Amino acid sequence: MSIQYSKDHEWVDASDPAATVVGITVHAQDALGDVVFVDLPAVGTTFAQGEVAGVVESVKAAADVFMPVSGEIVAVNEDLRADPSLANSDPLGAGWFFKIRLSDAGQLSALLDEAAYTAFAQNA
Repeated sequence: MSIQYSKDHEWVDASDPAATVVGITVHAQDALGDVVFVDLPAVGTTFAQGEVAGVVESVKAAADVFMPVSGEIVAVNEDLRADPSLANSDPLGAGWFFKIRLSDAGQLSALLDEAAYTAFAQNA
């Protein structure tokens, strides 16, 4: 799995361009605290990079989930909808938010690798 990160604290696993996986980072879920609700986009909806694709709510705050790359939603994590705490307990695994079909794979080059994201998040 090759994960890349956005400066909006989403992660992307583009190992399958037809079903690129998106979720929130460990840093994001740490900052939010206990996640109690997620609003996931509808399958078939298309978003441009940077658009709000969902919302995550915690006991402390609500935060938008931004589209790290442009694409069409091909699946949402119904397990996460039923158990939002998965975003806390396994943010890079079972706590994924949605899968997209990339519309511009070139946008992946603007995302951060793990080392760059870690450095960015320490100063965020």
